[in-house]
Order: sequence, then structure tokens, then C-alpha cells
Amino acid sequence: MNQKIKDLVEILKEKNIKPSYQRIKILEYLVLKKNHPTVDEIFKDLVKEMPTLSRATVYNTLDLFKRSELARVVTIEDNETRYDAEVSVHGHFKCENCGTIFDFPVDEKALYSDALKDFMITEKNVYFKGICPKCHNTNK
Repeated sequence: MNQKIKDLVEILKEKNIKPSYQRIKILEYLVLKKNHPTVDEIFKDLVKEMPTLSRATVYNTLDLFKRSELARVVTIEDNETRYDAEVSVHGHFKCENCGTIFDFPVDEKALYSDALKDFMITEKNVYFKGICPKCHNTNK
């Protein structure tokens, strides 16, 4: 077993998740691709090497990862649920031209407001939409 896979197995074990082959591959996909994939994208890419993989397994695994804080849901569009293995507080920018989603750092302290001091915050999301530099420069 190579070191990368051993590391993923350890990450799963630390979260008390049984490291099945499917779970390891789904986590590996999220960590390596960094493309904020949908369930369908993950399924279509992984079913090629795991013909017995089902969409239900992908959904259930991602739900488990979300509950265990190994992944977060990115919902920039109402009709599109994507997943991100980067669970730290950060923002997402979606290019309206090419559809690529980019991560960007966020100053978490700047998001705080005294008006929220009595609220229990369970999730923080910062989303921007526009045109990425590549598409913007292509259209000039």
C-alpha cells in the first residue's frame, strides 16, 4: 500500500470510519481532484475502475464524510450540490463562463458581527460568481 493510501486510511480511522475500498477511493478523489465535484461526476469517474460502485454508495459516503467533517457541501447554485475536501473556512468563486469553482482564503474574523453574538453558527459560506481571469482574458 503506498503512503498516500495509508494516509487516507489513517484519516478515515481517526474519524472512526471503516476504511473500505470505496470510501478510500472517494476520499482520494476529493483530495486529489479539488474540482468541487458533484455526486454524478464522482460516480462517473470512479465506476470505471469500480464497476460495482453505485450512486447510493457515493451519496452515503459523502454524507458520512460531511457528518465526520471530512468534506463540506458547496451549494453555489440551488440545483447543484458539490463537495469539497477542504473543510477549513474559505470562500468559493464560480466562473459563470466555464463553470470552474475556485477556492480563496477568507479572513474569518472579518465575517464576525456583534449582531450574531447570541446565535450558534453551524456553517459559514462565502460565495462569489463572475468571470475568472482565464475566461475574462480570452474574451478581450
